Amino acid sequence: MLDRAGTSAKDDTTRRVRFRGAGFVPASSRFGGWIALALVIAIWQAAGSAGLVNPLFLPAPAAIARAIYELAMSGALWQHLSASILRIGVGWVLGTAAGVAVGFAIGLSRLARSVGITFISALFPIPKIALLPLLILWLGIGEEPKIATIALGVFFSTAISVYSGVDAVPRNLIRMAQSFNVPFATIVRKVIWPGALPAILAGFRITASVALLLVVSAEMIGAQYGIGAFVLQAGNLMQTDQLLAGVVILSVFGLVVGKVIGWLETRLLHWR
Repeated sequence: MLDRAGTSAKDDTTRRVRFRGAGFVPASSRFGGWIALALVIAIWQAAGSAGLVNPLFLPAPAAIARAIYELAMSGALWQHLSASILRIGVGWVLGTAAGVAVGFAIGLSRLARSVGITFISALFPIPKIALLPLLILWLGIGEEPKIATIALGVFFSTAISVYSGVDAVPRNLIRMAQSFNVPFATIVRKVIWPGALPAILAGFRITASVALLLVVSAEMIGAQYGIGAFVLQAGNLMQTDQLLAGVVILSVFGLVVGKVIGWLETRLLHWR
């Protein structure tokens, strides 16, 4: 009797319990997003083909695809796209380089923090596109004011994400490195940079969207070529299929940039 009771008690204590700790693991379906997108496009096309939606106000996906194909065959698409990509690329690189430098200075220097945060807090809320007329007066009519507008918008968001990432690095790791008399430059390279990198890459996602918004706005105001100028012209002529073709091109461009940044996160944040 005692042996059976002991065995029963032992079995109760070693009973398997279902694992309950997987609720916050970031994961996504590999094809779920694409399936949902294809379903929305199919419903949209069906509604357009059935005449439920006026094609003047919302062209069907087939009409938009036809407009993109015609633009590509005529060469206009590449002319507008190359102009926008050049402005985004140069402006984003300049703004990011300056933002990373200023962000690290604010995160590492007391003097730079007291001065930099004041100016960033005062200037960041200003819509950068509102400065385009002033930049045209300073830099002339050409590519420079558009690139400067994009660089300004990217700079502030990058600087904020960088110094926020530096502030988020655990201080006990920095103090431990200092206790072993590790040089300052090595601490920045081996401790602070890896710790701040997730926030910096998240800032890159934000600044890519900011650059895309600003280039479209700047091209609508003062450009002959570019996706923004093309969208504005199509809207003025009520060519809604071409207008939405420009919107789709912008969406695809943003998707490609997001995939590139995701690839960078996979390669650079390999410890996650």
